[in-house]
Amino acid sequence: MSNEVNSATNNVEEIAKTWLKSYPKGVPQEIDPDKYKNIAQLFDESVKQYASNQAFVHMDVALTYAELDKLTDDFGAYLSNVVGLKKGDRIAIQMPNMLQFPVAMFGAIKAGLVVVNVNPLYTPSEMKHQFNDSGAVAIVILANFASNLQQVIKDTKIKTVITTEIGDLFPFLKKHIVNFVVRSVKKMVPAYSLPGEIKFNTALKEGAKHKLVRPEVVNTDVAFLQYTGGTTGLSKGATLSHRNIIANMEQIFAWVGSAFIPGKEIIITALPLYHIFALTVNCLAIFKVGGKNVLITNPRDMPAFMKDLKKYPFTVFTGVNTLFNGLMNQPDFKEIDFSSLRMSLGGGMAVQDAVAVRWRELTGSSLLEAYGLSETSPGLTANPVDGNHKLGFIGLPIPSTQVVIADDAGNFVPTGERGEIWAKGPQVMSGYWNKKEETDNVFHNGWFKTGDIGVMDEDGFFKIVDRKKEMVLVSGFNVFPSEVENVIASHPKVLEVGVIGVPDDKSTEAVKAFVVKKDDSLTAEEVIAYCKENLTAYKCPKYVAFKDELPKSNVGKILRRVLKEEDEAAKG
Repeated sequence: MSNEVNSATNNVEEIAKTWLKSYPKGVPQEIDPDKYKNIAQLFDESVKQYASNQAFVHMDVALTYAELDKLTDDFGAYLSNVVGLKKGDRIAIQMPNMLQFPVAMFGAIKAGLVVVNVNPLYTPSEMKHQFNDSGAVAIVILANFASNLQQVIKDTKIKTVITTEIGDLFPFLKKHIVNFVVRSVKKMVPAYSLPGEIKFNTALKEGAKHKLVRPEVVNTDVAFLQYTGGTTGLSKGATLSHRNIIANMEQIFAWVGSAFIPGKEIIITALPLYHIFALTVNCLAIFKVGGKNVLITNPRDMPAFMKDLKKYPFTVFTGVNTLFNGLMNQPDFKEIDFSSLRMSLGGGMAVQDAVAVRWRELTGSSLLEAYGLSETSPGLTANPVDGNHKLGFIGLPIPSTQVVIADDAGNFVPTGERGEIWAKGPQVMSGYWNKKEETDNVFHNGWFKTGDIGVMDEDGFFKIVDRKKEMVLVSGFNVFPSEVENVIASHPKVLEVGVIGVPDDKSTEAVKAFVVKKDDSLTAEEVIAYCKENLTAYKCPKYVAFKDELPKSNVGKILRRVLKEEDEAAKG
């Protein structure tokens, strides 16, 4: 790297002045990432202060903070005393949002284990890769997915299998009814054979016979292996320490500040807890203030989701763009009482302007966009909650975080110029698990290179333009899919849209849009004409295809990679 790069690196203080002038009043510039020795200490503090409060609710069954404390002690004792797992051993957790998730996760954390969060919808081959890459020796898995585990377990290091069913922590009658319906009526549990499996409730019962002796865990010890989505290849495990997670939780808490009312918050958790966004924001930040987590197992079941939203006077709502958009298109969305809603937070993917505007109109709550990655625990930037937010922007760097825009040579670029988003902060991972080369590729002089293209405006607010690897090259010009998507999504007849680049003999690549209609009368010509009114000619789609639905990730992010693969396959 040139001397120019090094001199730019030393000029971060000047760059920071731009965003600090817009910093919300009362928000500290720095947090203490060493406030807690480990996550279990944070857990203990909240349990002591909010023992009788409800911590998690699922299908109208609640666990108080005190009850969760007892169950996690029992589960941790089982793992340590009965199974014999030691500090640093990796345990996989593979289940959707349900009461067993926080019990298993916090129990494992108390026992000094490293939690490996696994997407329940993974294929057997994806599971095998993650288990082997992480070196997991134990797993807690929902029985619905146990048949997939059966196919690969012999090729992994997993020796302890703990299975659970959705109703296991419900009262006796409800437990048996729910489990019977899921298994025998809805046929959602394929037959499987896992010799030696332990039932979750059996593990709790056996663990209760022992005293959990917590190992010495310091904040630099690994807490989670958080696997990236694998959108550009095999997923990698971001190594997140207790300090990383605690720092980000403290940063979120400092940013939100007095907007949280201790002991009174109710958050809707439709994002899966195994996803880093929900893990840090919904689970830990709300746990710190004694809030209640309403767990939604399947947000794609919109009618059931709507019923849950009508039951609880929720104060905080987090989600991704597709979730907000899907909810607002439900016929009875306007029947929900939003009078208690004080904070709506969007992340995981870009929040489209049309969606944010409509959310504000229908709920009275501004949809604030934030930004982060699995590698950063996840938060890096957020819009202020004091009303000084910018539509279409991902906000300002949160406390103890530095964010810059760099060009391909590694030079920090001036305000208004596009480049890759680089970041520093105590929430940034130490690296990818057992992958030195990949780790070296994403770090330069201590800066984490996100792979996202962004820009900083004159007020210091950052805007994400797109993924670096998903840019479309049209006649030498870079076209960012999210910009085109944002325009098409604002068309009143469009429900959802995904944009990719396809090969083109004349222009290298051409823009192709995949659209889900809100109105059946919509035509490709209408879409293209609308784009021509709102975009420079080279950014407009040359092709428009209509689909009944778009491929999405576990949190609802539209997968352009899959759209590209499907398009290539269709062409033969």
